[in-house]
Amino acid sequence: MERPMIRETMVGSDLSAGSAEKATWRDYLTLTKPGINASNLMAAFAGFWLAGHGQLDLLLLLATLLGTALVIAGGCALNNVIDRDIDPLMSRTQTRPVASGRVRPMVALWFGIGLTLTGFVVLAALVNPLAAFLAMIGHFVYVGIYSLWLKRTTTLNTVVGGISGAVPPMIGWAAVTGSIDPPAWILFTFMFLWQPPHFLALAIRRMEEYRAAGVPMLPVVRGFAETKRQNFLYVAAMVPASLLLVQTGVVGILYLVVATVLGLVYIGLSLEGFFTKDDHRWGERMFFYSLVYLTAMLLVMIVDPLLMS
Repeated sequence: MERPMIRETMVGSDLSAGSAEKATWRDYLTLTKPGINASNLMAAFAGFWLAGHGQLDLLLLLATLLGTALVIAGGCALNNVIDRDIDPLMSRTQTRPVASGRVRPMVALWFGIGLTLTGFVVLAALVNPLAAFLAMIGHFVYVGIYSLWLKRTTTLNTVVGGISGAVPPMIGWAAVTGSIDPPAWILFTFMFLWQPPHFLALAIRRMEEYRAAGVPMLPVVRGFAETKRQNFLYVAAMVPASLLLVQTGVVGILYLVVATVLGLVYIGLSLEGFFTKDDHRWGERMFFYSLVYLTAMLLVMIVDPLLMS
């Protein structure tokens, strides 16, 4: 049984504390975590593209991506506020605008709320209520369940938090169809299963930082052996799940070939972890490949329908 490593959140403390330096526009951009936002928007576009069978309603697409980007940006800004006590303890996060004092917590809080509400309005008014509702679910899981609660209490943090990262392609699909059809659920499942191996690899790379910050990531609490076992199980489940998309008819032979090859490489790399003598090096390779894999998978989802039409 795992022993939770709980570190008290500072959300309830004085949000106006600190003597922030003058913030620049780059600081506010950094609050929104552009890298995370970009990958999520790519997933949302893939869902939108597949739902439209390669046909684009440009205005609807722009509204969908804008609304989704604003909601994600708002959630990321709020995460900066929530994590301002532990971010300074990790080299990966210690320069974030709130943690470093460049943006006051209260300013970041209202900035995040404003972005979030604006995103919801854009999706509800210019796209459809279902897209807005899905965005609301993803936002609530990321901010309310993951950031405020599970991140500091259990190794299941990244598993449950993965729900939020799996929602964007569903938003894209729902924007076009107004419904959640089997391909959307397959996209959700694929993205959900991708999250744990990605973040477990990050946790292996940054294990001592997570330990110092009191964040109960799996390698910290259960060790490398259990982390590798769970990593393999998620990858082994994700690869066949990704191939189910072919059965729906929204993608064809190119996707099947590319997804199979990329998936087999991922499984092989995951299995390598059981035999490696350098866990940290293996974690770095897994983390890098997880990004390459997701990017390539989303790209082939976009390219394949063009060849089918």
